[in-house]
Amino acid sequence: MSTVKSHAKADPNEDAITLLSADHAKVKKLFKDFQDLKEEDGSAEDKSELVTRICNELKVHTEIEEEIFYPAVRKAIDDGDLMDEALVEHAGAKELITQLEDMDPGDELYDAKVTVLGEQIQHHVKEEEGEIFPKAKKAKVNGEALGVQMTERKVELMAELESDEEVPKAKPHAARNATTNTKAHPSR
Repeated sequence: MSTVKSHAKADPNEDAITLLSADHAKVKKLFKDFQDLKEEDGSAEDKSELVTRICNELKVHTEIEEEIFYPAVRKAIDDGDLMDEALVEHAGAKELITQLEDMDPGDELYDAKVTVLGEQIQHHVKEEEGEIFPKAKKAKVNGEALGVQMTERKVELMAELESDEEVPKAKPHAARNATTNTKAHPSR
């Protein structure tokens, strides 16, 4: 089941900050949905689908920020430290995303990693919306032009994720388990 297709739509008339803020709100809701599932002892399948959506949304969001938005803002504002911190925060989130993509909901620390990822994202969003966005506006970064570029790139990235979902990838730990649980073939 593809969870990306219905989310690949983006408004080509949104400015960059509106687009990113909408992404922030969407991911915040997804993390809330995960907490609700966790509290209600939701099924492993539901958790897995939701975490896949969270990870995909975050991968696309960080990519468009790093490729398009951050370079434009870095040029326009005099705060390289702030922009560097944002990149380091992205790197931390990407590491947790990679770990979650290699896990199953029943694995030890799965829920904890999703929760910590949500907390990291919440912190990042607070800094972005409280510091980076106001500085970008004050510097008169062309939000409309960036929004168009970011929307186009977002649609491309979502389409790539959708095509990746159509070819399921084996999880590395699943492959290890499969080799340790198979009996030698009699002809060998």
